[in-house]
Amino acid sequence: MNDMSRRVLPPPPKGPEEPTRALNRRAGPFGVLDIGTTKIACLIGRTESDGSLRILGFGWQRGSGVRGGGIVDLDKAERAIRACVGQAEDMADTRLRAITVNLSCGAPESRLFNVQWPVGGRAVEESDIRRVVTDGRARAVTEGRETIHALPLAFSVDDTTGIADPRGLHCGTLTARLHVIDATVNALRTLETCLGRCDLDIAELVSGPMAAGLSSLVAEERELGSIIVDMGGGTTGLAMFAESQMLHTALLPIGGVHVTSDLARMLSTPTEHAERLKTLYGSVQSSPDDERELLPVPLVGEEDHQIAKVPRSAVVNIIRPRLEETFEMIKDRIDSSGFGRAAGTRVVLTGGACQLGGVREMAATILDRPVRLGRPAGLRGLPESASGPAFATAAGLLAWAAGEGRSMHDIDLDAAQPGGLLRRVINFLKERI
Repeated sequence: MNDMSRRVLPPPPKGPEEPTRALNRRAGPFGVLDIGTTKIACLIGRTESDGSLRILGFGWQRGSGVRGGGIVDLDKAERAIRACVGQAEDMADTRLRAITVNLSCGAPESRLFNVQWPVGGRAVEESDIRRVVTDGRARAVTEGRETIHALPLAFSVDDTTGIADPRGLHCGTLTARLHVIDATVNALRTLETCLGRCDLDIAELVSGPMAAGLSSLVAEERELGSIIVDMGGGTTGLAMFAESQMLHTALLPIGGVHVTSDLARMLSTPTEHAERLKTLYGSVQSSPDDERELLPVPLVGEEDHQIAKVPRSAVVNIIRPRLEETFEMIKDRIDSSGFGRAAGTRVVLTGGACQLGGVREMAATILDRPVRLGRPAGLRGLPESASGPAFATAAGLLAWAAGEGRSMHDIDLDAAQPGGLLRRVINFLKERI
Protein backbone atom coordinates (compact mmCIF):
# COMPACT_ATOMS: atom_id res chain seq x y z
CA MET A 1 0.00 0.00 0.00
CA ASN A 2 1.54 3.32 -1.01
CA ASP A 3 1.61 6.42 1.19
CA MET A 4 -1.17 8.12 -0.79
CA SER A 5 -3.70 5.34 -0.32
CA ARG A 6 -2.74 5.11 3.33
CA ARG A 7 -3.48 8.75 4.00
CA VAL A 8 -6.68 9.16 1.99
CA LEU A 9 -9.42 7.80 4.20
CA PRO A 10 -12.80 6.50 3.05
CA PRO A 11 -15.93 7.91 4.67
CA PRO A 12 -16.56 6.47 8.15
CA PRO A 13 -18.56 3.24 7.99
CA LYS A 14 -22.27 3.55 8.45
CA GLY A 15 -23.34 2.15 11.77
CA PRO A 16 -26.03 2.87 14.30
CA GLU A 17 -27.01 6.53 14.36
CA GLU A 18 -25.51 8.59 17.15
CA PRO A 19 -27.93 9.06 20.01
CA THR A 20 -29.54 12.46 20.05
CA ARG A 21 -28.05 14.70 22.69
CA ALA A 22 -30.26 16.06 25.41
CA LEU A 23 -30.54 19.59 24.10
CA ASN A 24 -33.11 22.32 24.41
CA ARG A 25 -34.02 22.05 20.75
CA ARG A 26 -36.28 24.49 18.96
CA ALA A 27 -39.45 22.85 17.72
CA GLY A 28 -39.74 24.82 14.48
CA PRO A 29 -40.38 25.46 11.80
CA PHE A 30 -37.24 27.57 11.40
CA GLY A 31 -35.15 28.51 8.40
CA VAL A 32 -31.49 28.98 7.50
CA LEU A 33 -29.78 30.68 4.57
CA ASP A 34 -26.34 29.88 3.14
CA ILE A 35 -25.30 32.88 1.04
CA GLY A 36 -22.34 32.04 -1.17
CA THR A 37 -20.59 33.42 -4.22
CA THR A 38 -21.77 30.64 -6.56
CA LYS A 39 -24.93 29.41 -4.84
CA ILE A 40 -27.57 30.45 -2.33
CA ALA A 41 -29.37 27.70 -0.40
CA CYS A 42 -32.28 27.83 2.03
CA LEU A 43 -33.47 25.05 4.33
CA ILE A 44 -36.56 25.05 6.51
CA GLY A 45 -36.82 22.36 9.15
CA ARG A 46 -38.37 21.28 12.40
CA THR A 47 -37.40 19.05 15.31
CA GLU A 48 -39.20 15.72 15.50
CA SER A 49 -40.41 14.14 18.74
CA ASP A 50 -37.31 11.91 18.87
CA GLY A 51 -34.99 14.93 18.61
CA SER A 52 -34.03 14.41 14.98
CA LEU A 53 -34.27 17.15 12.34
CA ARG A 54 -36.63 16.94 9.39
CA ILE A 55 -36.39 19.08 6.26
CA LEU A 56 -39.68 20.75 5.38
CA GLY A 57 -38.51 23.02 2.59
CA PHE A 58 -35.50 23.41 0.31
CA GLY A 59 -34.54 26.20 -2.07
CA TRP A 60 -31.52 26.70 -4.28
CA GLN A 61 -30.41 29.47 -6.66
CA ARG A 62 -27.22 30.39 -8.45
CA GLY A 63 -25.25 32.98 -6.53
CA SER A 64 -25.71 36.50 -7.79
CA GLY A 65 -24.54 39.84 -6.45
CA VAL A 66 -22.05 38.16 -4.09
CA ARG A 67 -18.27 38.15 -4.37
CA GLY A 68 -15.79 36.69 -1.92
CA GLY A 69 -18.64 35.96 0.49
CA GLY A 70 -19.79 39.60 0.63
CA ILE A 71 -22.70 41.30 -1.09
CA VAL A 72 -21.58 43.61 -3.90
CA ASP A 73 -24.87 44.17 -5.77
CA LEU A 74 -27.98 44.60 -3.61
CA ASP A 75 -30.49 44.21 -6.45
CA LYS A 76 -29.03 40.98 -7.83
CA ALA A 77 -28.52 39.49 -4.38
CA GLU A 78 -32.06 40.41 -3.33
CA ARG A 79 -33.58 38.69 -6.36
CA ALA A 80 -31.55 35.53 -5.81
CA ILE A 81 -32.33 35.39 -2.08
CA ARG A 82 -36.04 36.06 -2.63
CA ALA A 83 -36.26 33.28 -5.21
CA CYS A 84 -34.32 30.83 -3.04
CA VAL A 85 -36.28 31.50 0.15
CA GLY A 86 -39.55 31.52 -1.81
CA GLN A 87 -38.86 28.02 -3.12
CA ALA A 88 -38.27 26.70 0.39
CA GLU A 89 -41.28 28.53 1.83
CA ASP A 90 -43.61 27.16 -0.86
CA MET A 91 -42.34 23.64 -0.30
CA ALA A 92 -42.74 23.94 3.49
CA ASP A 93 -46.02 25.86 3.22
CA THR A 94 -44.79 28.45 5.70
CA ARG A 95 -43.44 32.00 5.70
CA LEU A 96 -40.22 33.03 7.42
CA ARG A 97 -39.80 36.29 9.32
CA ALA A 98 -36.31 35.70 10.70
CA ILE A 99 -33.57 33.43 9.43
CA THR A 100 -30.20 32.07 10.55
CA VAL A 101 -27.45 33.10 8.11
CA ASN A 102 -23.87 31.96 7.50
CA LEU A 103 -21.10 34.44 8.24
CA SER A 104 -18.90 34.70 5.14
CA CYS A 105 -18.58 38.47 4.84
CA GLY A 106 -16.73 41.13 6.78
CA ALA A 107 -13.31 39.41 6.95
CA PRO A 108 -14.12 37.24 10.01
CA GLU A 109 -11.34 36.89 12.55
CA SER A 110 -10.87 34.33 15.32
CA ARG A 111 -9.29 35.21 18.69
CA LEU A 112 -8.98 33.67 22.16
CA PHE A 113 -9.42 35.53 25.45
CA ASN A 114 -8.96 34.58 29.10
CA VAL A 115 -11.55 36.45 31.16
CA GLN A 116 -11.74 36.47 34.97
CA TRP A 117 -14.74 37.24 37.15
CA PRO A 118 -14.72 37.57 40.97
CA VAL A 119 -17.12 35.18 42.69
CA GLY A 120 -15.99 35.70 46.29
CA GLY A 121 -16.08 32.16 47.62
CA ARG A 122 -19.73 31.37 46.88
CA ALA A 123 -21.09 28.85 44.39
CA VAL A 124 -20.91 29.81 40.71
CA GLU A 125 -24.33 30.71 39.30
CA GLU A 126 -25.69 31.12 35.77
CA SER A 127 -25.49 34.90 36.18
CA ASP A 128 -21.72 34.62 36.78
CA ILE A 129 -21.29 32.71 33.54
CA ARG A 130 -23.32 35.29 31.64
CA ARG A 131 -21.28 38.11 33.18
CA VAL A 132 -17.92 36.56 32.31
CA VAL A 133 -19.06 36.07 28.69
CA THR A 134 -20.42 39.62 28.54
CA ASP A 135 -17.13 40.93 29.93
CA GLY A 136 -15.26 38.93 27.29
CA ARG A 137 -17.38 40.46 24.56
CA ALA A 138 -16.62 43.94 25.90
CA ARG A 139 -12.89 43.28 25.98
CA ALA A 140 -12.96 41.91 22.44
CA VAL A 141 -14.55 45.06 20.97
CA THR A 142 -12.47 46.47 18.14
CA GLU A 143 -13.22 49.71 16.30
CA GLY A 144 -15.38 49.00 13.27
CA ARG A 145 -15.95 45.32 14.09
CA GLU A 146 -18.84 43.43 15.68
CA THR A 147 -18.57 40.28 17.81
CA ILE A 148 -20.51 37.41 16.29
CA HIS A 149 -19.59 34.54 18.61
CA ALA A 150 -18.16 34.47 22.14
CA LEU A 151 -17.91 30.73 22.72
CA PRO A 152 -16.72 29.41 26.11
CA LEU A 153 -14.17 26.66 25.51
CA ALA A 154 -13.48 25.81 29.17
CA PHE A 155 -13.65 27.29 32.66
CA SER A 156 -11.34 27.40 35.64
CA VAL A 157 -12.36 27.80 39.27
CA ASP A 158 -9.40 29.23 41.15
CA ASP A 159 -6.51 26.88 40.29
CA THR A 160 -8.63 24.02 38.94
CA THR A 161 -8.72 24.08 35.13
CA GLY A 162 -10.51 22.27 32.32
CA ILE A 163 -14.04 22.51 33.73
CA ALA A 164 -16.87 22.28 31.22
CA ASP A 165 -19.65 23.52 33.53
CA PRO A 166 -18.66 25.39 36.73
CA ARG A 167 -22.17 25.89 38.12
CA GLY A 168 -22.41 24.96 41.78
CA LEU A 169 -18.64 24.97 42.36
CA HIS A 170 -17.28 27.31 45.04
CA CYS A 171 -14.40 29.57 44.10
CA GLY A 172 -12.88 32.98 44.57
CA THR A 173 -12.32 33.64 40.85
CA LEU A 174 -14.05 32.21 37.79
CA THR A 175 -11.97 32.21 34.61
CA ALA A 176 -13.34 31.52 31.13
CA ARG A 177 -11.41 30.71 27.97
CA LEU A 178 -13.46 32.39 25.23
CA HIS A 179 -13.26 31.93 21.48
CA VAL A 180 -14.37 35.23 19.94
CA ILE A 181 -15.22 35.62 16.25
CA ASP A 182 -15.93 39.08 14.86
CA ALA A 183 -16.46 40.80 11.51
CA THR A 184 -16.56 44.31 10.07
CA VAL A 185 -19.68 46.32 10.86
CA ASN A 186 -20.06 47.78 7.37
CA ALA A 187 -20.29 44.35 5.72
CA LEU A 188 -22.86 43.29 8.33
CA ARG A 189 -24.90 46.42 7.66
CA THR A 190 -24.94 45.62 3.93
CA LEU A 191 -26.07 42.06 4.66
CA GLU A 192 -28.78 43.31 7.02
CA THR A 193 -29.97 45.81 4.40
CA CYS A 194 -30.17 43.14 1.70
CA LEU A 195 -32.15 40.74 3.88
CA GLY A 196 -34.38 43.58 5.02
CA ARG A 197 -35.27 44.21 1.39
CA CYS A 198 -36.29 40.53 1.28
CA ASP A 199 -38.56 41.09 4.33
CA LEU A 200 -36.29 38.97 6.51
CA ASP A 201 -34.59 39.64 9.84
CA ILE A 202 -31.36 37.96 10.92
CA ALA A 203 -32.09 35.61 13.80
CA GLU A 204 -28.40 34.70 14.15
CA LEU A 205 -25.16 34.86 12.22
CA VAL A 206 -23.12 31.64 12.38
CA SER A 207 -19.56 30.90 11.32
CA GLY A 208 -19.78 28.96 8.04
CA PRO A 209 -16.87 26.55 8.69
CA MET A 210 -18.25 25.82 12.16
CA ALA A 211 -21.63 24.98 10.61
CA ALA A 212 -19.94 22.69 8.06
CA GLY A 213 -18.26 20.89 10.96
CA LEU A 214 -21.55 20.40 12.80
CA SER A 215 -23.08 18.61 9.83
CA SER A 216 -20.06 16.66 8.58
CA LEU A 217 -17.99 15.56 11.60
CA VAL A 218 -19.00 12.61 13.71
CA ALA A 219 -18.85 13.00 17.48
CA GLU A 220 -15.49 11.22 17.78
CA GLU A 221 -13.92 13.53 15.20
CA ARG A 222 -15.07 16.63 17.07
CA GLU A 223 -13.83 15.15 20.34
CA LEU A 224 -10.45 13.75 19.27
CA GLY A 225 -9.60 16.57 16.87
CA SER A 226 -10.31 17.30 13.23
CA ILE A 227 -9.94 20.11 10.73
CA ILE A 228 -12.75 21.18 8.42
CA VAL A 229 -11.73 22.72 5.10
CA ASP A 230 -14.85 24.19 3.49
CA MET A 231 -14.02 24.89 -0.16
CA GLY A 232 -16.64 27.30 -1.44
CA GLY A 233 -16.98 29.32 -4.61
CA GLY A 234 -15.45 32.59 -3.46
CA THR A 235 -13.77 31.65 -0.18
CA THR A 236 -12.26 28.67 1.62
CA GLY A 237 -13.15 28.32 5.29
CA LEU A 238 -11.09 26.57 7.93
CA ALA A 239 -12.33 25.30 11.31
CA MET A 240 -10.28 23.36 13.87
CA PHE A 241 -12.12 21.17 16.39
CA ALA A 242 -11.01 19.36 19.54
CA GLU A 243 -12.78 18.26 22.70
CA SER A 244 -16.11 18.91 20.92
CA GLN A 245 -15.28 22.62 20.59
CA MET A 246 -14.18 24.81 17.70
CA LEU A 247 -10.77 26.16 18.67
CA HIS A 248 -9.97 28.31 15.64
CA THR A 249 -11.47 29.44 12.37
CA ALA A 250 -10.22 31.36 9.35
CA LEU A 251 -11.52 32.46 5.95
CA LEU A 252 -9.21 32.52 2.93
CA PRO A 253 -10.10 34.68 -0.11
CA ILE A 254 -9.77 31.88 -2.63
CA GLY A 255 -12.28 29.39 -4.00
CA GLY A 256 -13.79 27.66 -6.98
CA VAL A 257 -14.48 30.84 -8.94
CA HIS A 258 -10.74 31.45 -9.13
CA VAL A 259 -10.32 28.09 -10.87
CA THR A 260 -13.08 29.06 -13.32
CA SER A 261 -11.44 32.44 -13.91
CA ASP A 262 -8.09 30.78 -14.64
CA LEU A 263 -9.71 28.50 -17.22
CA ALA A 264 -11.61 31.35 -18.89
CA ARG A 265 -8.55 33.56 -19.10
CA MET A 266 -6.00 30.98 -20.23
CA LEU A 267 -8.30 29.28 -22.75
CA SER A 268 -9.90 32.56 -23.97
CA THR A 269 -13.37 31.12 -23.44
CA PRO A 270 -16.52 32.62 -21.86
CA THR A 271 -16.82 32.20 -18.09
CA GLU A 272 -19.97 30.10 -18.47
CA HIS A 273 -18.14 27.58 -20.62
CA ALA A 274 -15.12 27.60 -18.33
CA GLU A 275 -17.43 26.64 -15.45
CA ARG A 276 -18.87 23.84 -17.60
CA LEU A 277 -15.37 22.56 -18.43
CA LYS A 278 -14.45 22.57 -14.76
CA THR A 279 -17.63 20.74 -13.73
CA LEU A 280 -17.57 18.06 -16.44
CA TYR A 281 -13.84 17.51 -16.99
CA GLY A 282 -12.10 19.23 -14.08
CA SER A 283 -9.43 17.28 -12.21
CA VAL A 284 -6.03 17.77 -10.61
CA GLN A 285 -4.85 14.29 -11.59
CA SER A 286 -3.43 13.45 -14.99
CA SER A 287 -4.29 10.30 -16.88
CA PRO A 288 -2.69 8.66 -19.95
CA ASP A 289 -5.68 9.58 -22.14
CA ASP A 290 -5.65 13.31 -21.32
CA GLU A 291 -3.52 14.24 -24.34
CA ARG A 292 -5.77 12.34 -26.74
CA GLU A 293 -9.11 13.52 -25.32
CA LEU A 294 -9.96 16.79 -27.13
CA LEU A 295 -12.54 19.12 -25.59
CA PRO A 296 -14.57 21.73 -27.55
CA VAL A 297 -13.82 25.27 -26.33
CA PRO A 298 -15.73 28.24 -27.85
CA LEU A 299 -13.49 31.28 -28.15
CA VAL A 300 -14.29 34.74 -26.81
CA GLY A 301 -15.16 37.38 -29.40
CA GLU A 302 -15.34 35.10 -32.45
CA GLU A 303 -18.25 36.24 -34.62
CA ASP A 304 -18.67 32.87 -36.33
CA HIS A 305 -18.71 31.03 -32.98
CA GLN A 306 -15.37 29.41 -33.70
CA ILE A 307 -14.65 26.44 -31.48
CA ALA A 308 -11.14 25.30 -30.64
CA LYS A 309 -10.13 21.79 -29.66
CA VAL A 310 -8.12 21.62 -26.45
CA PRO A 311 -6.66 18.46 -24.90
CA ARG A 312 -8.00 17.61 -21.47
CA SER A 313 -4.45 17.76 -20.17
CA ALA A 314 -4.48 21.54 -20.73
CA VAL A 315 -7.52 21.86 -18.45
CA VAL A 316 -5.85 19.71 -15.77
CA ASN A 317 -2.63 21.74 -16.01
CA ILE A 318 -4.57 24.98 -15.44
CA ILE A 319 -6.58 23.68 -12.48
CA ARG A 320 -3.75 21.93 -10.64
CA PRO A 321 -1.60 25.00 -9.76
CA ARG A 322 -4.56 26.91 -8.31
CA LEU A 323 -5.56 24.00 -6.06
CA GLU A 324 -1.95 23.49 -5.01
CA GLU A 325 -1.82 27.16 -4.05
CA THR A 326 -5.05 26.79 -2.08
CA PHE A 327 -3.81 23.84 -0.03
CA GLU A 328 -0.43 25.50 0.57
CA MET A 329 -2.30 28.50 1.99
CA ILE A 330 -4.39 26.18 4.16
CA LYS A 331 -1.26 24.41 5.42
CA ASP A 332 0.36 27.73 6.30
CA ARG A 333 -2.76 28.83 8.18
CA ILE A 334 -2.95 25.56 10.12
CA ASP A 335 0.73 25.80 11.06
CA SER A 336 0.47 29.46 12.12
CA SER A 337 -2.72 28.97 14.15
CA GLY A 338 -0.97 27.20 16.99
CA PHE A 339 -3.69 24.51 17.10
CA GLY A 340 -2.31 22.08 14.52
CA ARG A 341 -1.41 19.49 17.16
CA ALA A 342 -4.56 19.96 19.27
CA ALA A 343 -6.80 19.53 16.23
CA GLY A 344 -5.42 16.09 15.52
CA THR A 345 -4.39 14.72 12.15
CA ARG A 346 -7.70 14.25 10.36
CA VAL A 347 -8.96 16.63 7.65
CA VAL A 348 -12.51 16.65 6.31
CA LEU A 349 -13.22 18.49 3.04
CA THR A 350 -16.60 20.10 2.38
CA GLY A 351 -17.90 22.63 -0.14
CA GLY A 352 -18.54 22.32 -3.87
CA ALA A 353 -14.92 22.92 -4.92
CA CYS A 354 -13.70 19.78 -3.12
CA GLN A 355 -15.56 17.57 -5.59
CA LEU A 356 -13.05 18.00 -8.42
CA GLY A 357 -11.27 14.78 -9.29
CA GLY A 358 -8.10 14.16 -7.29
CA VAL A 359 -8.62 17.00 -4.79
CA ARG A 360 -8.79 14.64 -1.82
CA GLU A 361 -5.52 12.98 -2.80
CA MET A 362 -3.83 16.34 -3.38
CA ALA A 363 -4.99 17.58 0.03
CA ALA A 364 -3.60 14.46 1.72
CA THR A 365 -0.21 14.98 0.07
CA ILE A 366 0.19 18.71 0.74
CA LEU A 367 -1.37 18.78 4.21
CA ASP A 368 0.35 15.52 5.17
CA ARG A 369 -2.79 14.35 6.95
CA PRO A 370 -5.50 11.74 6.34
CA VAL A 371 -8.36 13.28 4.34
CA ARG A 372 -11.96 12.36 3.63
CA LEU A 373 -14.92 14.12 1.99
CA GLY A 374 -17.66 15.29 4.36
CA ARG A 375 -21.37 15.26 3.63
CA PRO A 376 -24.43 16.37 5.61
CA ALA A 377 -25.68 13.68 7.98
CA GLY A 378 -28.58 13.21 10.35
CA LEU A 379 -31.24 15.17 8.42
CA ARG A 380 -34.48 13.47 7.44
CA GLY A 381 -36.05 14.50 4.17
CA LEU A 382 -32.90 16.14 2.76
CA PRO A 383 -33.20 16.09 -1.05
CA GLU A 384 -30.69 13.94 -2.90
CA SER A 385 -29.49 17.04 -4.75
CA ALA A 386 -28.53 18.63 -1.41
CA SER A 387 -26.79 15.62 0.13
CA GLY A 388 -23.29 16.39 -1.16
CA PRO A 389 -20.37 18.36 0.32
CA ALA A 390 -21.63 21.61 -1.27
CA PHE A 391 -24.55 21.73 1.19
CA ALA A 392 -22.66 20.91 4.39
CA THR A 393 -22.82 24.52 5.60
CA ALA A 394 -26.57 24.84 5.05
CA ALA A 395 -27.20 21.57 6.89
CA GLY A 396 -24.97 22.68 9.76
CA LEU A 397 -26.78 26.01 10.00
CA LEU A 398 -30.03 24.11 10.48
CA ALA A 399 -28.46 21.98 13.23
CA TRP A 400 -27.23 25.14 14.97
CA ALA A 401 -30.61 26.83 14.66
CA ALA A 402 -32.17 23.78 16.29
CA GLY A 403 -29.78 24.01 19.26
CA GLU A 404 -26.86 21.75 18.31
CA GLY A 405 -23.23 22.70 18.88
CA ARG A 406 -23.77 25.39 21.51
CA SER A 407 -21.64 25.73 24.61
CA MET A 408 -23.74 25.31 27.78
CA HIS A 409 -26.86 24.97 25.64
CA ASP A 410 -29.28 25.47 28.54
CA ILE A 411 -28.04 29.02 29.25
CA ASP A 412 -28.78 31.96 26.98
CA LEU A 413 -25.31 33.48 26.91
CA ASP A 414 -26.62 36.45 24.92
CA ALA A 415 -29.34 37.28 27.43
CA ALA A 416 -27.41 40.29 28.73
CA GLN A 417 -26.97 41.68 25.23
CA PRO A 418 -29.28 44.57 24.17
CA GLY A 419 -31.45 42.85 21.61
CA GLY A 420 -30.14 40.74 18.76
CA LEU A 421 -27.16 41.24 16.49
CA LEU A 422 -28.80 43.88 14.35
CA ARG A 423 -29.81 45.92 17.37
CA ARG A 424 -26.25 45.76 18.67
CA VAL A 425 -24.94 46.89 15.29
CA ILE A 426 -27.35 49.81 15.31
CA ASN A 427 -26.35 50.78 18.84
CA PHE A 428 -22.69 50.46 17.93
CA LEU A 429 -23.15 52.86 15.02
CA LYS A 430 -25.26 55.33 17.00
CA GLU A 431 -22.49 55.62 19.58
CA ARG A 432 -20.02 56.61 16.87
CA ILE A 433 -22.09 58.86 14.59
